[in-house]
Amino acid sequence: MGPVASQSRAQSVVERWRLGGRIDDLDAHQRRFSPVDVSLCIVNTNGREHLLRCLRSIKATLPAGLDAEVLVLDNASDDGSAAAVQELADADGGFGLPFQLVQNARRLGKAENDSTLLRSAQGEFALLLNEDSEVLPTCVEALVAALRADPQAAAAGAQLLAPDGSRSACAWRLPGVNTALAQALFLHRVFVTQSGGKGRPVGWVQSAAMLVRREAAEAVGYLDPEFFVYSDETDFCKRLGDAGRKILYVPEAEAIHHEQLTTDAVGGARRAVDFHRNRDRYMRKHHSPAAAGAVRALTAWSYAVRAAAALAKPGVDAGRYWMHARLALRPRGEGVREAAAAYNARLDAASDPAGGAG
Repeated sequence: MGPVASQSRAQSVVERWRLGGRIDDLDAHQRRFSPVDVSLCIVNTNGREHLLRCLRSIKATLPAGLDAEVLVLDNASDDGSAAAVQELADADGGFGLPFQLVQNARRLGKAENDSTLLRSAQGEFALLLNEDSEVLPTCVEALVAALRADPQAAAAGAQLLAPDGSRSACAWRLPGVNTALAQALFLHRVFVTQSGGKGRPVGWVQSAAMLVRREAAEAVGYLDPEFFVYSDETDFCKRLGDAGRKILYVPEAEAIHHEQLTTDAVGGARRAVDFHRNRDRYMRKHHSPAAAGAVRALTAWSYAVRAAAALAKPGVDAGRYWMHARLALRPRGEGVREAAAAYNARLDAASDPAGGAG
């Protein structure tokens, strides 16, 4: 069986629990009217404890006035995430909401997985969440209110908080030569970052807690699967903006983002490869080759300056900045995509130890 057929089969493996509501078929997104107000969509890759915390936050904070459903896509995790979610759903009456668990047989990229959930969702709106996000009280209703108040708005991002409660940057101008120049001059907090202060239209918002109008997502073809991880939501927001839609930053909506990926030292180098590779992919997709080259050079310069400054600061890892400088200039190497491909190859070998011979 080829990879396309295999993935089609994998994504059809859907377990459902009837928990106080009716779940219609996965083609409900094609209907004129949405059965529920909001679909809460979570992609998980080996983040069991974060995922359970995220689901508990949803149950604790979802306002009674919203009809909702919960969808979890488990991305071929091997840490028992799927079983833990099922146990949570079965315990104490579950979530009290329609719930779906989609289990991938192979590990896929974030953009492709988010698109799968957007296609499967039944809500007028879909809240994309990382497994390491926790929604706080009024988060969901504030995001929904923002999109309902502005029919031209296609997406709205929450204010993200670090676990200690401090505010994180979570909305920015779209990448380009001007933003890269501001970064190189260390003026990005003034001219690039758009989160903080009052709510307003912005270039793009982080998808750790991003509410999407589903019909707008469908109109632009969902997220681009070529962006395996990183810059996927940037490209998505860019295409929504090109279609005449707005992207909103909503500070009244708050979510904690644990950013487990940034604390994963083992995979840090791979993630850096994908970060720079996909930023360059974005530039080459939406700008000229000359502009893409200029952004690579300016970004490398900004990291090189940081690396040089770090040499004079005890305890600061200058090598990390040099790595980013090299990758910004030449975004090549073994990244998260390659790690997923190797993982899938091991799964294939384990399921067919004879290599298909017989």
